[in-house]
Amino acid sequence: MLAEPFYWHPGMWKMLIVVMCVALLGCLQAQELQEHVSIILLGATGDLAKKYLWQGLFQLYLDEVGRGHSFSFHGAALTAPKQGQELMAKALESLSCPKDMAPSHCAEEKDQFLQLSRYRQLKTAEDYQALNKDIEAQLQHAGLREAGRIFYFSVPPFAYADIARNINSSCRPGPGAWLRVVLEKPFGHDHFSAQQLATELGSFFQEEEMYRVDHYLGKQAVAQILPFRDQNRKALDSLWNRHHVERVEIIMKETVDAEGRTSFYEEYGVIRDVLQNHLTEVLTLVAMELPLNVSSAEAVLRHKLQVFQALRGLQRGSAVVGQYQSYSEQVRRELQKPDSFHSLTPTFAAVLVHIDNLRWEGVPFILMSGKALDERVGYARILFKNQACCVQSEKHWAAAQSQCLPRQLIFHIGHGDLGSPAVLVSRNLFRPSLPSSWKEMEGPPGLRLFGSPLSDYYAYSPVQERDAHSVLLSHIFHGRKDSFITTENLLASWGFWTPLLESLAHKAPRLYPGGAENGRLLDFEFSSGRLFFSQQQPEQLVPGPGPAPMPSDFQVLRAKYRESPLVSAWSEELISKLANDIEATAVRAVRRFGQFHLALSGGSSPVALFQQLATAHYGFPWAHTHLWLVDERCVPYYNIHPMPVHLQQRLCAEEDQGAQIYAREISALVANSSFDLVLLGMGADGHTASLFPQSPTGLDGEQLVVLTTSPSQPHRRMSLSLPLINRAKKVAVLVMGRMKREITALVSRVGYEPKKWPISGVLPHSGQLVWYMDYDAFLA
Repeated sequence: MLAEPFYWHPGMWKMLIVVMCVALLGCLQAQELQEHVSIILLGATGDLAKKYLWQGLFQLYLDEVGRGHSFSFHGAALTAPKQGQELMAKALESLSCPKDMAPSHCAEEKDQFLQLSRYRQLKTAEDYQALNKDIEAQLQHAGLREAGRIFYFSVPPFAYADIARNINSSCRPGPGAWLRVVLEKPFGHDHFSAQQLATELGSFFQEEEMYRVDHYLGKQAVAQILPFRDQNRKALDSLWNRHHVERVEIIMKETVDAEGRTSFYEEYGVIRDVLQNHLTEVLTLVAMELPLNVSSAEAVLRHKLQVFQALRGLQRGSAVVGQYQSYSEQVRRELQKPDSFHSLTPTFAAVLVHIDNLRWEGVPFILMSGKALDERVGYARILFKNQACCVQSEKHWAAAQSQCLPRQLIFHIGHGDLGSPAVLVSRNLFRPSLPSSWKEMEGPPGLRLFGSPLSDYYAYSPVQERDAHSVLLSHIFHGRKDSFITTENLLASWGFWTPLLESLAHKAPRLYPGGAENGRLLDFEFSSGRLFFSQQQPEQLVPGPGPAPMPSDFQVLRAKYRESPLVSAWSEELISKLANDIEATAVRAVRRFGQFHLALSGGSSPVALFQQLATAHYGFPWAHTHLWLVDERCVPYYNIHPMPVHLQQRLCAEEDQGAQIYAREISALVANSSFDLVLLGMGADGHTASLFPQSPTGLDGEQLVVLTTSPSQPHRRMSLSLPLINRAKKVAVLVMGRMKREITALVSRVGYEPKKWPISGVLPHSGQLVWYMDYDAFLA
């Protein structure tokens, strides 16, 4: 019996198609579940890894393991396997779960994470080849498909090149899988070194493979700046410009000092450590034009670059710098520096930035950071102009809504009195819109922020606080580039900051005691594009109550002497200050003119100065320096120009015309016969160089170099004339010792009387005169 033919009903075809689609979707999901990511943490036993990175990787695992990914975590370092495994295990002991996770579930997840984490020594090319083979073997054994590899460089920048070379040559993932290389700052020391590092890394990795971490971009309040501006476009569009914004403050204050980190700090200082990266990134987020799509990493990075292109160049007057008083002593102790060493590294800096575009023209952006300050806090504060005038008195104002109250928007990055990230908007501005991941907050009763009670603000905080590195690791995993620093933006930032850093390299920072004792010492003001401290450097010579002061307890005194600047300190500090000033003058002269002409006096006072310059100033441009003599005592003796006092086997004979020969040499080599710096002393009788009282020789006239007569041995002298000295761009007079007290007091009271006191005739025509006196000479 033949079977009846089978006919497909149209509805059965539809069912079959549905079944096949479900099966195919299941296959695709199964394939997704088999995608594997290997994460290699280089520097796995270091401080950053122990404090933040292992916890961040654990959080990434918790977030992603249930979404179709499998993981392996390789902690790597130079340490030998057994010791490295022990150190890594200790670091992993402190892993914690989210507060809402049940303890039993937390223990289970931690155990699984630990099983997936292994330590390995990565030291040689063979080690990287072995790592690559192990990852491939694991994939093949478990039937996994490789999604990609993340290499996190938690190592010093000098190690980048070798690691990058080994990854590129033998540890890249296979076809179809991605590679992401994560780099921690510092990214160079200035524009040149950043360019070198970028070129070196660019020879091993593509730009899209590199993720330069600035952990401030992972801070929740910072990460909220663009979304906040986007969600509140309607309210902010008319306010976010020069017509309504009075100024922007971007601040990071710390109470801790640099103890234990002085080797790093001596190389980088506060501007490189904080302002060039963290605070500049916040500035770009506040100032950039808002893209139509703030989720587009390409658009965000392009608009941030436009901010860099509009920044007005910084000058030395754009910044004020300070250093807490115990810093130099910490450096001497930690880096085995001599007792005479005094650091010029700033631990505090405030910088005035302007953006030359239509939106922000004329609006001051103030960036400030420092160590050993009175509080730990970070924020970006946008202060709006207030043109309202309220007729009724303050007691009749509507609480928190009067237009006469301050109007401000604050992205509170962390710490401070609030103790957490927050977004604060003055109630007399607008009620903001924030995502569901932020909630309205209440602070402690009586809390005041930026001059107003907390009740004057709409205040919001994250529903769940997350560490910055956890946020950034999630962005790296998902390939989000907008929270990272591209090569182009990095070089633009260094191009902006490097000229200021070079101009401050030899500037002595203001000393401050640290903490609450700073008082108003670091307060600053700005005017006409310049920033300056509100208070003069303290001129108090005797500290307050306490044990008897030591010489090192006194600060360098800055005052006036004969209407010219005076620098006074104990002899050791004074010599150090003068040496630094001479080096700074030399560097500027060489940079501008290619050479530095320095005229030096004899005598005993400058000996310590010469020793300091010769032994402690390795950056002094000696190869471009010409040394001249101010005077010579006529005793027989590469860019050193001795006075020709010994001609024809005779000493200082007028007929040998040694003075005229020296004058011609000066005229030939020194432009306009104007020395860059002339260093003078002051004799107990008021003489300077070899220009003596009661003698008209060399005090006026057109002669550049003269022969004079000294009342003491040796009597015959050769000296620069007073008119030549007064042509100098800068004249420094060094006066030291108790023997000079009487003449110091006398000269302070006399006018222009060079015939009686030749030193009183030292008044550079277009240059600067600075007096350097130690306390023994000054405290007459």
